[in-house]
Amino acid sequence: MAHPLQLGFQDAMSPIMEELLHFHDHTLMIALLISIMVLYTITTMMTTKLTYTNTTTAQEVEIIWTILPAIVLITIALPSLQVLYLMDEINNPHLTIKAMGHQWYWTYEYSDYENLEFDSYMIPTENLQNGHLRLLEVDHRMILPMESPIRMLISAEDVLHSWAVSSMGVKTDAVPGRFNQTTFLVTRPGIFYGQCYEICGANHSFMPIVVEAIPLEHFENWSSTAM
Repeated sequence: MAHPLQLGFQDAMSPIMEELLHFHDHTLMIALLISIMVLYTITTMMTTKLTYTNTTTAQEVEIIWTILPAIVLITIALPSLQVLYLMDEINNPHLTIKAMGHQWYWTYEYSDYENLEFDSYMIPTENLQNGHLRLLEVDHRMILPMESPIRMLISAEDVLHSWAVSSMGVKTDAVPGRFNQTTFLVTRPGIFYGQCYEICGANHSFMPIVVEAIPLEHFENWSSTAM
């Protein structure tokens, strides 16, 4: 959960989010080095008297400033392609959940179980209990088993929505008439908060997402009592 004045990302709760954080740090270091080099060059040109003006015929310099940016782009592109393919990889999911967006709530259906389906509405401010977060708590959380590959099928019934949980590195658009697919694996127990990231009408800010990850044996107990 993010907190006020937080500068960095939320703690990663899935392998995909860990890879995204590593790629962010990798790219940020490259951008920082480029910025330092450009600042040094500008400062040098402004404070040093130029006495050598034949740089227009220096082919070695032209080769360097042509090849160097290409190398930098390759060092950024290769890790990004790796993360992109990892995000699309779906390998024998243990559980499939269908999330359907409405104005302005979510419906979750556990496809591997019979009659396990419920709606998830935001709890109004006046009904919040101690410890609940305003505009983020729901009446029915989406319960997941930890350390199990999960496949999400996401769609909508009315307008565009977006199912997103930042700490898990998941953001998928919910498009009416179409199922979008994503996958993730939660590595630790906890409660993770998300929101609809697509402007979907007057109450767009009031359809939060709450995911609760629990051990597998607890999930089996919950699923048997929820049906």
